[in-house]
Amino acid sequence: MAKVKKAVIPAAGLGTRVLPASKVMPKEMLPIVDRPAIQYIVEEAVKSGIEDILIITNRGKGLIEDHFDHAIELEQRLEASGKLDDLDEVRRITDLANITFVRQKETKGLGHAVLCAKSFVGDEPFAVLYGDDVIIGEDPACAQLCRAFEAHGKGVLGIHEVSAEAIGKYSSVKIEPTGDGCFYVSDMIEKPKPDEVMSPYAILGRVVLTPDIFPILEQTAPGAGGEIQLTDAMKMLARTVGMTGVPFTGTRYDMGNKLGILQANCEVALSRPDLGEEFKAYLKELVATF
Repeated sequence: MAKVKKAVIPAAGLGTRVLPASKVMPKEMLPIVDRPAIQYIVEEAVKSGIEDILIITNRGKGLIEDHFDHAIELEQRLEASGKLDDLDEVRRITDLANITFVRQKETKGLGHAVLCAKSFVGDEPFAVLYGDDVIIGEDPACAQLCRAFEAHGKGVLGIHEVSAEAIGKYSSVKIEPTGDGCFYVSDMIEKPKPDEVMSPYAILGRVVLTPDIFPILEQTAPGAGGEIQLTDAMKMLARTVGMTGVPFTGTRYDMGNKLGILQANCEVALSRPDLGEEFKAYLKELVATF
């Protein structure tokens, strides 16, 4: 089975859930401590063995491209002032992977964004890392899905059990255990009503697909929210050839949600050797005043 060497990161959403911060700044550039969210996603892909990354953007997302490009004047200033650690970090960002960009000229949904990657993908399997979802763990979530693809030879869904209240905001998948910690997925539904829920497991943030998805996407009509839903296209694969569900490990942060942004910043800061103890002491003092 071919290894997954390409990844697509859809980052063209308008970020309406985090306005007004996202009015000018792409939500993918909102920081978690001192790195923008999308850098965590790119680094996860690289740690998973991905070599080529396509980031789907749209108008007003130029800051994302700039972040992964050289900043010659900044690099020269850092070098001249002897800030070599900062210089190494800035240069490291530009060398993470072969990163290219394409614009989604109309925000027609996640399915349409993935369809924009058709030429980039060619005839290879590829991972999709949703631009809203930062997942942090010792074993990269994307790597867990890539291993399942190599083992089972089918498209892979990153899934997690969610509450009955939350399932209607995501999706629900029909599953059967495969005996190796994964699940066989035979059906799914986007944003189900209570009587449509197939299981408490939802697709969250990561999938691995083959080029078979593109002819399906080209024929997929707008679904929930009037957008072309990737879930609707994957449903056709699940119903015909089946897919694999992986309950990945790691902590997921919804960076399209204000609470998720706050949680990510607090938890990452607490885990940092250079910040954790001081930040913990500050939080204890702060909470005592409320």
